[in-house]
Amino acid sequence: MATKLLALTCIRKERFSERYPVVRKRLIRSHGGGSPSETAVLEIDEEEISRAVFRVLGMTCSACAGSVEKEIKRLPGIHEAVIDALNNRAQILFYPKSVNVETIRETIEDAGFEASLIENEANERSRQVCRIRINGMTCTSCSSTIERILQSVNGVQRAHVALAIEEAEVHYDPRLLSYDILLEEIENAGFEAVLISTGEDVSKIDLKIDGEFTDESMSIIERSLEALPGVQNVEFDRGADKISVLYKPDVTGPRNFIRVIESTVFGHSGHIKATVFSEGGVGRESKKQGEIKQYYRSFLWSLVFTVPVFLTAMVFMYIPGIKHLLMFKVINMLTIGEIIRWVLATPVQFIIGWRFYVGSYKALRRGSANMDVLIALGTNAAYFYSLYTVLRAATSPDFKGVDFFETSAMLISFIILGKYLEIMAKGKTSQAIAKLMNLAPDTAILLTLDKEGNVTGEEEIDGRLIQKNDVIKIVPGAKVASDGYVIWGQSHVNESMITGEARPVAKRKGDTVIGGTLNENGVLHIKVTRVGSESALAQIVRLVESAQLAKAPVQKLADRISKFFVPLVIFLSFSTWLAWFIAGKLHWYPESWIPSSMDSFELALQFGISVMVIACPCALGLATPTAVMVGTGVGASQGVLIKGGQALERAHKVNCIVFDKTGTLTMGKPVVVKTKLVKNMVLREFYELVAATEVNSEHPLAKAIVEYAKKFRDDEENPAWPEALDFASITGNGVKATVKGREIMVGNKNLMSDYGVMIPEDAEELLAEAEEMAQTGILVSINSELIGVLAVSDPLKPSAREAISILKSMNIISIMVTGDNWGTANSISREVGIDSVIAEAKPEQKAEKVKELQAAGHVVAMVGDGINDSPALVAADVGMAIGAGTDIAIEAADIVLMKSNLEDVITAIDLSRKTFSRIRLNYVWALGYNLMGIPIAAGVLFPSTRFRLPPWIAGAAMAASSVSVVCCSLLLKNYKRPKKLDHLEVREIQVERV
Repeated sequence: MATKLLALTCIRKERFSERYPVVRKRLIRSHGGGSPSETAVLEIDEEEISRAVFRVLGMTCSACAGSVEKEIKRLPGIHEAVIDALNNRAQILFYPKSVNVETIRETIEDAGFEASLIENEANERSRQVCRIRINGMTCTSCSSTIERILQSVNGVQRAHVALAIEEAEVHYDPRLLSYDILLEEIENAGFEAVLISTGEDVSKIDLKIDGEFTDESMSIIERSLEALPGVQNVEFDRGADKISVLYKPDVTGPRNFIRVIESTVFGHSGHIKATVFSEGGVGRESKKQGEIKQYYRSFLWSLVFTVPVFLTAMVFMYIPGIKHLLMFKVINMLTIGEIIRWVLATPVQFIIGWRFYVGSYKALRRGSANMDVLIALGTNAAYFYSLYTVLRAATSPDFKGVDFFETSAMLISFIILGKYLEIMAKGKTSQAIAKLMNLAPDTAILLTLDKEGNVTGEEEIDGRLIQKNDVIKIVPGAKVASDGYVIWGQSHVNESMITGEARPVAKRKGDTVIGGTLNENGVLHIKVTRVGSESALAQIVRLVESAQLAKAPVQKLADRISKFFVPLVIFLSFSTWLAWFIAGKLHWYPESWIPSSMDSFELALQFGISVMVIACPCALGLATPTAVMVGTGVGASQGVLIKGGQALERAHKVNCIVFDKTGTLTMGKPVVVKTKLVKNMVLREFYELVAATEVNSEHPLAKAIVEYAKKFRDDEENPAWPEALDFASITGNGVKATVKGREIMVGNKNLMSDYGVMIPEDAEELLAEAEEMAQTGILVSINSELIGVLAVSDPLKPSAREAISILKSMNIISIMVTGDNWGTANSISREVGIDSVIAEAKPEQKAEKVKELQAAGHVVAMVGDGINDSPALVAADVGMAIGAGTDIAIEAADIVLMKSNLEDVITAIDLSRKTFSRIRLNYVWALGYNLMGIPIAAGVLFPSTRFRLPPWIAGAAMAASSVSVVCCSLLLKNYKRPKKLDHLEVREIQVERV
């Protein structure tokens, strides 16, 4: 920090510019109006302004907007703040060196509104994302502290730390800092940080090097690898004989690296051999297993020492012969029993319990307090008071005291047992990711082809060595090794592990396949199109991981409590001890209350220690993330990808759903069913002109027309259409272009009216007839004269009507918004059972409709699949994208429905409701446990019932509370979607078979 301050105040401006590239040096002054050669440059520092746009929910009037604006402008570094209450938007211009996006968002939420980032203009140009594994976190206080530290680093735009999976996702500006600084900041805070990944467009592979080599030879290999196109970084780990290569899978691949390494010869040492490096586990899972084994061993060792301590203190004292032996005085009042307990409790306190001292030191060093601090204070109080009684007994002939060695030893043993069970349970919450990562097969059959495409050989290779454009063979019963498309063969592929769709999908030449799916009954030759981080499986894993990292807004409750929880508990513990101690000294309660083996000080000490160790912030911290982890994992297994806790939280409140028509309610595969010309023209020539115009459009109707036009060109599989000049897409109306010197327009009545094309009466009748049959009528004009009418049909999805009916039974309003004409829209709405319809809507009008519904008090979900749905998906409280839709729609959505089935809309909402019901239950348990446990531990029941909670039982209860919250979340793994959907799916299968 001091270095940065020095840089800002003292160093020369050249050095300042190197360190902070966002600074621009700009002011020019001319001497005497001279030429540019006479111009002198005066350097001043002008900081780059960033722009961020937030969605702000909860504003109802201008007063709300004014209060948000006022709070934001109080922050340092705010240039301008514009709040739009009508559209629920806040646009902020700010200086990123003085304030970051996360601070602005938190300020809006502290003002009482819900805020989420929609756009960050500067950050999109200069943003990098890294994921870091963090070891050593014990409770919410730790994760909150790390998050606060990361967000305070200059250049960090956003940071999320997830306690449940022990990972952090950090968005930062690579112009201002590198990930090494982030790792250093975490380690300075007292935690271990391990980089998992940087960026999303780069893959990484570790290669094991075998053979004789020197530092010089490895340096040559490093330089050779770095020279390859697409290689980003090369690192050599001498201790593990391992080379790590970061590369772009689009450009190069691991077999190229192995070829370079093995082709390098150094004198008489022979060849160096390279293979894929295996660590015997997969990242987080292997680390988790190691941690589980470590806690298990610690617990077993603690039992070895604690059980004898417990027996000598609690059991043997009631057996006459053994009691006499244990009470034998060695020195003055010091007995054999006290010596045995002291000797056995010491290794538990200082060796097995050393982790709590380390955790406490690290927490206190960074100015915070966590669970380790409470445990260390409680066990130390019991141990060192017991040590005091031992020393007094050894030096005094008449001292009578009771030791609490069994309290400290049993506390540590039960807490370690609790941590062991908690980590075991937390590991099960992330099984969804482990299952997804294990879908990829270990090996693949690589085919060698000649120039004519004939197979000349095949070789079994490691699945991680597949590269883009490889051709691989998939035999029956084998998993597809990578994403690609079929170039030979036909089969059925089971895609249920990716999409949740139970029915096998037919695959033939030209069809795409997804890595990790199961080939059933035929041999396929696949050309690989996506590998590594680009593959569908990797993207799903990344989406689920990001969802588990993202915090649900409800978790803010636990984060706020964690800031003052531990200091408050320490204060309550000390107050409890002091109150009981003073009451005892002043004889405010009868001496008969004091157990025969204690005095008033020892009774007060036991109450104080019990309060300290029973309080548990961990249960609060785990209440939300564990439920979100299980919920998103269950969703992924059923083909519903939920992008984080925020999407889950909003989805459970949804009471209104807006559906797009094409591809959402309908199959999305329209076909031309009728063509009628109103002027004399050869149909082949007509469709040649229409297809040449429509081939430039991405709209499903355009694709249907082009596909139909191919029937008139049977001699060619992919005909070359005439060139279309001056192509223009008129959003919501159609397209126009110039083909063979003629102006072609293809679209609806609005398009024709806008360009002054007269529509004859017979064409109007044809349009009306098509609309009555739920078909879309499309008009075609050539040189401003109407030539023909096309009728395009897009059949309803078999499950559409039943899905809408189930939504009605869930008290959810359904609305259809489409760009299609009113006649077709009304016909479809009647067939599907939707009462409210908006037709002929442009993309921005769809978004406006969503905003109107929000203004009326509805929590709105938008379900769509196309580019034209993206504005509405972003505007909605919850955007749901059909998985077969466009990448832009999927990117804009909060929830992705992989199967493209409407039943999954119901599954997503029902799962979100079940998940948040579980979160509420977790909070009731976690808060109720602390609110009830602390008073009982403090002795509230003691005066009336003589019941007191011994510290070791309080510690066991504390450990059990965290385990119970995690187990409560794990019950979500038994989630079953509504039974109505099972009947619906059976009916859909029957319809498709027909």
